[in-house]
Amino acid sequence: MAKVIKNPEAQIMTANRLRDGAVIYLAADGRWTMELADSAVARDAAAAERLTALANQAVTDRVVVGPYLIAVTATDGRLQPLGTRERIRAFGPSIAADFAERSVA
Repeated sequence: MAKVIKNPEAQIMTANRLRDGAVIYLAADGRWTMELADSAVARDAAAAERLTALANQAVTDRVVVGPYLIAVTATDGRLQPLGTRERIRAFGPSIAADFAERSVA
């Protein structure tokens, strides 16, 4: 079950879709989306509790697995996860796909 982080500044709910393991985010309308930009943002403890309740119901309904809140910031109106792990989950590997080919001498 998802847990609430104490003293949230801005948080979103993430999880993995149970049927295929895809990284997904809870949107404001209660659906799950693969688009970080569509995430519902909790800016206080009450909103974080609401997202947590929705996520816990999705676990019970066997829609998602492992939901948790992550800290985000808005840069130029675009949501950005604060943690390195979450940036990789949202945007992919931190090195270019052809890095191994370019680094071979």
